Amino acid sequence: MREIFTGLKQKLSRVISLVKKEFIIIWKDPKSRGMIVGLPLIQLLIFANAITMEVTNIDMAVLDRANTTESRELISKFDDSTRFRKIIYVNNENDIKNLIANQKVQIALEIQNDFSNSIKAKRPTYIQIIADGRQTNSASIASAYASQIIGEYSNFVVPQKSVSINSVIRNWYNPNLNYRWFIMQTMVVLLALVITLLLTALSIAREKENGTFDQLVVSPLSSGEILIGKTIPPLFISLALTTIMTIIVTIFFDVPLVGSKLLLLLLFVSALLSIVGVGLFISSICKTQQQAILGVMTFQIPAVLLSGFVSPIEDMPKIAQFITLFNPLRYFLSTTRGIFFKDMAVQDVMTNILPLLFIAMITLSIASWTFKRKLD
Repeated sequence: MREIFTGLKQKLSRVISLVKKEFIIIWKDPKSRGMIVGLPLIQLLIFANAITMEVTNIDMAVLDRANTTESRELISKFDDSTRFRKIIYVNNENDIKNLIANQKVQIALEIQNDFSNSIKAKRPTYIQIIADGRQTNSASIASAYASQIIGEYSNFVVPQKSVSINSVIRNWYNPNLNYRWFIMQTMVVLLALVITLLLTALSIAREKENGTFDQLVVSPLSSGEILIGKTIPPLFISLALTTIMTIIVTIFFDVPLVGSKLLLLLLFVSALLSIVGVGLFISSICKTQQQAILGVMTFQIPAVLLSGFVSPIEDMPKIAQFITLFNPLRYFLSTTRGIFFKDMAVQDVMTNILPLLFIAMITLSIASWTFKRKLD
């Protein structure tokens, strides 16, 4: 029994020494220190105000052929809207073409000559909305805003006398559709991915490039001990930074965290562990830091695109949906959003944590096998 205890103590001592060495290497380099601590926080603050899929401050051209009280009243509705910034009046279609071609306006409105007469006679009339299709997302959203204003004006000037069915829209979990709520918790996940991948992918590659990995090979450390020593420092650093970013998001940007903080912390540990596994796997097959960075980019971009952040997973082709099952960011992002906004139940959180642990087990096992092969 004493021999077993002594052996475990020696193993633990070797692992702790390796963990200390990893922390010292990471923190000793000023560039790494700035990249790990300063860069994510700066990016979080910048992205909070720079990245948005909302469309505001729309500049619009108007060709008012009618030039009547009704047409001017309609245009005033756009002028009063907070989403439209500037209205440019033009005299012909060529002016519209030039303004859109030079990206001076996002959309244009063309009101026909018979606009007022049709309203008074209660006949259908048409208003043409011209959008800049080069920016498909902005074009569709701006056109929808314009259609909504025109529809509201139509109901105001020509109220329906017959019974109608009206729809009432309610937005759950984000009642005011505050886009910052959506983007801020997403940025926490994406920045956590970047930090963790860089820390782990460069870890072994740096040692190979500097020639110190051979010293690990000839040391008494086993492949499992090397794996643990390389896993703990980036996991703790990433967990600390992710927690700090979460606190900033909830306190300074008023993003609600209605779910369990303990479940969120458990999710962070599981998700970051799976990403650490991916990073160590990348690092184990790369010989230089440059190769490791390329490996990170190769994984990172598809992971973000297939996470459900850009487009819903349900709308992807079947083969892409299958690939997302092996993407840790898919589970990380959706579960974080669920805990933040709707107090996701424990069983639902665990349903997403289990695949993360499975991914971590697979990737860490492959990395361990690579170390073991190198030792042999």
